[in-house]
Amino acid sequence: MPRVSRVSCPITALGPGRRMVVWFQGCPLACTGCLARDTWSPSGGSDLALPTLERMWREALEHGMDGLTVSGGEPLAQPDELAELLEMAAAVRDELGREADLLVYTGYEPDEVDMAPLRRADAVITGRYDAARPTRLIWRGSANQVLTPRTELGHARYDRHLDHEPERPPMQFSVDGANVWFAGVPARGAMARLERALRARGVTFEGVTWRP
Repeated sequence: MPRVSRVSCPITALGPGRRMVVWFQGCPLACTGCLARDTWSPSGGSDLALPTLERMWREALEHGMDGLTVSGGEPLAQPDELAELLEMAAAVRDELGREADLLVYTGYEPDEVDMAPLRRADAVITGRYDAARPTRLIWRGSANQVLTPRTELGHARYDRHLDHEPERPPMQFSVDGANVWFAGVPARGAMARLERALRARGVTFEGVTWRP
């Protein structure tokens, strides 16, 4: 079963429309400047059985979600579990007759690892985060990252976004007890500006995931 950091729904900042997002736990790439350092350790997170993820996905589709995004962490660090998740998600989508696309983020380039686990993905965003190459392209953190539609549905959903540069990158926050969770791919320096703005209002973070 996959090792997962968290699952959230609905998310509107990591792909088109309203989505269920699964963050895989564990990343051997450890890109400098990564916003999600909490997903690096393979011993973090928790095991989540595929039937549980299937139930969550069915409920998401029944509530009108437009797609599934798999991020991390590094999904391809768990290739078998990723393939099983995508196969399940595609099968449930087809069973229910929903045009819900499957998007996967990976820090690997296509020539670095076996991409077979991505067979059922409708679109993939590839490439390590490179803080020295900022970009305004939607859903991408650095200019080297490439969005590739892979299916007819993928092209229908993503072709219009290949070169799209929004005025403000989509960002989303949610509160879980004492924790504030962030979803999205912010512009360079956005999180530091957010911290300063909150500090000016008397709000401080005890710890953040985007620096040691």
